[in-house]
Amino acid sequence: MAETRDEREDGIRTAVAAPMSYSDYLHLDQLLAAQSALSDSPDELLFIIQHQTSELWMKLAIHEASSACAAIREDRLEPAFKMLTRVARIFEQLNSAWDVLRTMTPSEYTKFRGALGQSSGFQSWQYRAIEFLAGNRNLAMLKPHADRAEASAKLEAILARPSLYDEALRLLARQGFDIGPDAARTDWRGTRQENEAVLTAWKAVYAEPERHWMLYELAEKLVDFEDYFRRWRFNHVTTVERIIGLKKGTGGTGGVSYLRRMLEVVLFPELWKVRTEL
Repeated sequence: MAETRDEREDGIRTAVAAPMSYSDYLHLDQLLAAQSALSDSPDELLFIIQHQTSELWMKLAIHEASSACAAIREDRLEPAFKMLTRVARIFEQLNSAWDVLRTMTPSEYTKFRGALGQSSGFQSWQYRAIEFLAGNRNLAMLKPHADRAEASAKLEAILARPSLYDEALRLLARQGFDIGPDAARTDWRGTRQENEAVLTAWKAVYAEPERHWMLYELAEKLVDFEDYFRRWRFNHVTTVERIIGLKKGTGGTGGVSYLRRMLEVVLFPELWKVRTEL
């Protein structure tokens, strides 16, 4: 398609009609029209954009974590390292988002909280997908998404495959390590139980990193990811307490009390315990 005008200023194309513009490529008209405040509070826009951008980052985290699972399964560890590094950096961005939201005071939030109804971050299926991908497979957490067939189907598809940590353990087995009961697992839906064989295997990897460098590097990439993930959870509970105190969450959860319990969840338990064993 020919351009109707082809003006240039310092080498920058300023054509009125072009085959593909920046706005077209990014669907900016739709994206920037997706913020619909339900109150007259000027602070509601911050709340909406913070959560929308977080969901976009989570979409990318799901893509990268899923790709990392596939790469580990195929013994393509170098690409997996890059993907896992990217997931950790995504959570660094998500952590920074809490810093912006924390500029909102309790008085400001109260002005539009009633407009949220029963909506809650607890209902984010993408957050649940990240937890399931990592290995925290609490099947009770499917219930908040039962009324959304498409989201439920995506979560079920994740549960039907090994988690990120499962793939790391299967790699250990392919490298000749004894992983105990995990070697016989075929049902991936439930949360796995810690076992001493896996702890012993990781201890051997950390005892001789030069000999097992790729496994050692993978282990550290996983710990790096969980490190940032834990910080995200901590920043979440701190932000919520700062803004609403100990009130119940809009979705019916205990709010801060529920979020504090989530701080105790460990995604890759043997990788943290091995540090005590060395």
